This record gives sequence, C-alpha cells and structure tokens, in this order.
Amino acid sequence: MARPQKPLRAPLVNAESLHKLFQQVRRGALSPDEAVVRLRHMPFEDLGFAKVDHHRALRMGMPEVIFGEGKTPRQIAQIFAQLAKHGGNVLATRSTEAQYKAVKKKVRKAEYRALARAIVLHSDQKVYGKGTIEVVSAGTSDIPVAEEAVVTAELMGNEVQHLYDVGVAGIHRLLANRAALSKARVVIVCAGMEGALPSVVGGLVGVPVIAVPTSVGYGAAFKGLAALLGMMNSCASNVSVVNIDNGFGAGYVASLINRL
Repeated sequence: MARPQKPLRAPLVNAESLHKLFQQVRRGALSPDEAVVRLRHMPFEDLGFAKVDHHRALRMGMPEVIFGEGKTPRQIAQIFAQLAKHGGNVLATRSTEAQYKAVKKKVRKAEYRALARAIVLHSDQKVYGKGTIEVVSAGTSDIPVAEEAVVTAELMGNEVQHLYDVGVAGIHRLLANRAALSKARVVIVCAGMEGALPSVVGGLVGVPVIAVPTSVGYGAAFKGLAALLGMMNSCASNVSVVNIDNGFGAGYVASLINRL
C-alpha cells in the first residue's frame, strides 16, 4: 500500500529547494512518487490561456513577472495566484486598480504600488544583491517609471535607494547628493525631455549606469524617442540603455549586475 502523500514543505522555486528535495529522497524521507508530485508543475503550468513558468527562478535566478497590460482582471488574478502558491515574491507590472482587486480576492497579502502601477507579493525578504542600487529621476514626472524600477529591484532581493528630481536644469541638486551616488553598485537613471542626465551621472560614478528614457516632454520629445536617441549616443562609456518607460527592464538588469 502506498504511503499517504506528505504536504509540500517548501516551494520548489530555486536550486536550494530542489537540492533539499533530492536529499529527502536520498535519505528515504520522501518516496520517488512523492517527489514526482512535488515536481508536477515544473517547468510550467498550463492554465489554458497562459503557461505559467515556474521553472524560471531555477533557470535564471529570478521568478517570472506578469505584464499586466492586455490581461483581464480574472486572467491576471489566476496567474498571480498560481505563482504565489509556489512561494517567493510575485510581481505584476503595468497593472490597474481593477486587476489588483481581482488579485486581492485570491491572494490576501498582495499589495498595490500605485505610482509604479505594480501588484506585489513580498514574501521573500532575503537580500541577494551584493550592494545598493540607486534609482535616480531627472524630474518629478519621471517618478512613475523610476518607481517601477525600485519595486522590481526590491522584489528581486536588493537594497534600493532613490534620488528624485535632480535633473540637469538644476545640476546643483544632483551634485549635492554625489556621496549617495558614489556608494551605489549600480545606478538607474530615468529621464525624459532631452535625456541628458544619464551622461552626467555616468561621468560622476565608476559603476554601470542603466539609462531609462521616459515619454515625458513636449512635441519634439516624440514620446521619449528624443531621450532614447540622446542616451544611446551618450559619451559616458558606462551607460547602457533600455526601452522607453521600461523601469522594469532597468530594475531587472540592475539586479543581475548586483548579484555578480
């Protein structure tokens, strides 16, 4: 007669948890059949309308992130709930209040970060980064994109600090905070208009600078295109650029760099 199946003791989301599972099988504390049950939804789980990638944290060191735009509240709630069941932090970017309300019904501990337009579940408080990520915004209008970068980097297990409204129109505001910049291991700079701030920051620090062009500015800014081209032509050699308004991408890459 088969032994009754034991409940899951830990989410199988990373190499450490898998190692513990195999050790249990090796010791005889867990049967191979029970191990198979625990691994059933790896590497992905088919929800019909979406295939949830539970294997991504093991494969890439970071869990799958939900992109909220284009998804119904019901769809995003189902995906979020399935990711939450496997443990660890969960992030849904570009999300609405209506989507958050649907998620909240399934995952009571979920929170909504309105400025970042992000739904988060912060259950893993462990810090994986080796240093501090500094997120800088040129103007107050750039803060929503900067906040998306902050939320992303935090949920990826980093110590994050921010420095807002220090654009080149008042360069003394940036220089007054040079000490904070010098302590960072990675700097994310969000700017619209002509997108000059990342070059200035790049000339002040000896670490990677991730530039994020924002769709802030009058007509000739072309919804962030002018800032994007300006940043891509930066004369500061430590500056790399992500897509327009892509605070998530900046926070993700900064997290990878900070783990090295």
